[in-house]
Amino acid sequence: MPARPAGADAADTAGPQVCDDMTVEVALAVMAGARTGHLLLCDNDDQHTGLVTRAQLITVRDSAAYTDRLRLRDLPDDGRRFPRRPL
Repeated sequence: MPARPAGADAADTAGPQVCDDMTVEVALAVMAGARTGHLLLCDNDDQHTGLVTRAQLITVRDSAAYTDRLRLRDLPDDGRRFPRRPL
């Protein structure tokens, strides 16, 4: 799946919406069940916080620093997640 341009609006991309406190393993299972290559991320207030792809999650899962407690909100931002809420 091609990377979305930085700054794209999450509302422009259809797909399953999940809470960003989900673990990487659960997110991969949701993607497999939904037969999709990406997930829209939302915070506890249902505000869009980004998008992750299957390729991103597999890369993280296969890294030496991976733990099964890693949450989607803790993934490094490589410029393809969008939009970022101001802190």
